[in-house]
Amino acid sequence: MQPESFTLNVPETAIADLRERLARTRFPDQAPGEPWAYGTNVDYIQRLIEYWRTGFDWRAQEARLNAFPQYKARLHDVDVHFLHVPGQGPDPRPLLLMHGWPGSVFEFLDIIPRLTDPARFGGDPADAFTVVAPSLPGYGLSFRPGQKRFGIEDIADCMADLMTETLGYRPFAAQGGDWGGITASRMGFAHPEKLIGIHLNLLAVRRDMNLLAIPSPEERQYQDELAHWLKEETGYQWIQGTRPQTLSFGLTDSPAGLAAWIVEKFRAWSDCGGDVEAAFTRDQLLANISLYWFTGAIGSSFFPYYFRMHRPWPIPEGRTIDVPIGYCEFPREILRAPRSVAAHTYTDIRRWTVMPRGGHFAAMEQPEALAAEVRAFFRSLR
Repeated sequence: MQPESFTLNVPETAIADLRERLARTRFPDQAPGEPWAYGTNVDYIQRLIEYWRTGFDWRAQEARLNAFPQYKARLHDVDVHFLHVPGQGPDPRPLLLMHGWPGSVFEFLDIIPRLTDPARFGGDPADAFTVVAPSLPGYGLSFRPGQKRFGIEDIADCMADLMTETLGYRPFAAQGGDWGGITASRMGFAHPEKLIGIHLNLLAVRRDMNLLAIPSPEERQYQDELAHWLKEETGYQWIQGTRPQTLSFGLTDSPAGLAAWIVEKFRAWSDCGGDVEAAFTRDQLLANISLYWFTGAIGSSFFPYYFRMHRPWPIPEGRTIDVPIGYCEFPREILRAPRSVAAHTYTDIRRWTVMPRGGHFAAMEQPEALAAEVRAFFRSLR
C-alpha cells in the first residue's frame, strides 16, 4: 500500500466529551507525607485537570502536529502513522526517529526542524536528514480498536519495512530512546544490512548482574542504581506487563486517571528537579496525554511490556549488535549503563557522550543538544 496523506482532526464532540468528563472528576484524598512520595500529587493533578478543562487549546496543538507532513501506510496488518519531513541540504540522509511509552509523536516537534534543516539553527546543511517519525504500532495514530498487538521484535520488523519497502530508504539511520532505543537495537541485530548505524539515548542492556561479578566503581554505581530502579520504579512495568487489559479500563474511561498515570513518569524521568513544569510546559504535557485520550490507544501501548515479560530479551543471549553505535548519556535517564557493560552487547561503539543536562525525554527536554549529537555521530559515517 502506498502511503496516504493524513491530517489529524479530532471531532468537536470528542473535545466536548473530554471537558464534560474532566468536570465530573472524583479525586482521591492526598496521603499524608511528601506530596509525590506515593505517586502523583493530588493538588498538582487538580490544577492540571482544571487547566485541561478550561485553558488548554487542543486545536493549537493539533495545528502544530499538522504543520508537518503526515501519512499512513498499511504495514503488517495495521495502518502505521508517521511524519515524513524532507531534509533541506545537498544530500539528506534518511533517519528513523523513535521513542516509546508514555510518549508520542508530539515529543519530536521541536527536534525535527533541527535535524531536517540544521542551517536554520546555525548548523551545516550537509548534516541534514529526511526524518521519518512514526507512531509506533499500537501507539496513538497507529492504533484502531481490535487490531493485533505488537512486541519489540514485531515493531522492529514493521519499522524496517516502513523504511525500506514502503519508502525505499536503504540504508537508513535510526535514532531511539525508551522502546525506540530497544527497537533500534533490535533492528541493529535483526536487520544490520539495512542500517547506516544507530544512535541511542537508552541502551538495550540486559539486567544481568553476572556480567558485573567483579565490578569497577562505575559498575558498582550502576548495580546500585539498577537495584533501586527494580525495587522502587518498576511497578508500572509489572501491571502493564501482566494485566494490561485490566488497567486499560480505568485509563480509557477516566481522563484524570490517564493524566495522573502519565504525568508521574514525566516528572520522575526528566531533569526537572521535582517540578515537572520546569522541564515541560502544561501544553506539552497535555498535548501528549490528549493524543492518548482521543485515540484510545493507552491499552494497546502497554503491549511491548507484556511481550517483554513473556518473551526472551530482544537481543538473544550471547549475541551482539555489530552496526556502528552512537550514544548520549543524559544524567536523569532512568538507567545509565557504563560503557564497559554496554560493550557486552554493542561491539562497535563509535561515539559516547555524557550530557550535562536532560533526562528520559531528551527530544523534548534538550532538542538542540540531542540533535547536535545525532548530526555529529552520523557525520562521521558519511
